[in-house]
Amino acid sequence: MSAPHSSHSHADHGHGGQTHPYHLVNPSPWPITMSFSLLTFVAGLLFTMHGKPGLGHGLLAAGVLAILAIMYVWWRDVIREGIKDKAHTLAVQHGLRLGMALFIISEVMFFAAFFWAFFNAAAMPLVPLTETWPALEAGIWPPKGIKVFDAWTLPFMNTLILLLSGTTVTWAHHALLHNDRKGLIHGLAWTVFLGVLFTCTQAYEYAHAPFGFKDGIYASTFYMATGFHGFHVIVGTTFLAVCLIRAIRGTLTVKGHLGFEFAAWYWHFVDVVWLFLFVCVYWWGGMGGEIAQH
Repeated sequence: MSAPHSSHSHADHGHGGQTHPYHLVNPSPWPITMSFSLLTFVAGLLFTMHGKPGLGHGLLAAGVLAILAIMYVWWRDVIREGIKDKAHTLAVQHGLRLGMALFIISEVMFFAAFFWAFFNAAAMPLVPLTETWPALEAGIWPPKGIKVFDAWTLPFMNTLILLLSGTTVTWAHHALLHNDRKGLIHGLAWTVFLGVLFTCTQAYEYAHAPFGFKDGIYASTFYMATGFHGFHVIVGTTFLAVCLIRAIRGTLTVKGHLGFEFAAWYWHFVDVVWLFLFVCVYWWGGMGGEIAQH
C-alpha cells in the first residue's frame, strides 16, 4: 500500500478530506492530567522519605491510581485511533516506530549512567579519611561489611525466567504473523506470567537482602540499577498484559499489531539489560568482592 493510497483511505473515514497521510491528534486531556498525577506520586515519595508517611502514603496511593487510570484511557484512545479511525497509515506507523526506537535508546542511556556509577566505584573504591578530609585512601570492592548476593541462586533463576519469557513472546509474535490466535494468546499469557514471577522473585530477594539502600555506594548503585530494571519489568509486563487482552478480544491482526510489536521490542530490551546486570553486578561484582577479601 503506497502512502497516497493510505492518505486516500484515511480521508475516506471522515477526516475532513485531508490530502496527507499523517495523523493530526485531537486535543486530549491526558497529557496534562498525567503530569499532575506524576507530580502527586513524586510528592508522595518525598513526604514518605522525609518522615511524613501519613500524608505521603495518601499522595502515593492517589498518584498511582491516577497514573494507572490515565494509562488505561490513553492507551484506549490510541488503540481506537488505529482500529476504528484507521489513523495509523504507513507514514504514521513509520513515525511511531521511530519514536519507540528513540525511546528505547533513551532508556539505554539511563542504564549506561547506572553502569558507569557502578564501574567507576568498582575501579576506584575510595574510603574517606575523617582525620585528613578530603584526602582519600584506596579501598576494596565491594566495601568491607557488604555481603554480596550469590549470583547462582535467585539472580540466576531470574535470568532463566527472563530468557524463557523472551522465547514465549517470540512464540506469540510468530503465532500472530501466522494468524494463529490460540498460539498468540498462549504465548502472551506465559510471557505475562513469567514477568510477574520475575517481579515476585526480585521482591523476595530484596526482602532478604543482607544490605540496605543506604549502606554505601555499592548498595546504592546495586538498588538503583536492579530496581530501575525491576520497574521496567513491571511496565513491560503491563504492556504485554494489554496486548493479551487485545489478543483475547481479537483486535490484534496480522496487519494491525503495532502495539504488540512495540511491547516485544521493549521486552527484549529488558531481557538484554538484565543479562548485563547479571554478568556485571551479580557475577563480576560478587566475584570481585570474594577475590579482594581473600
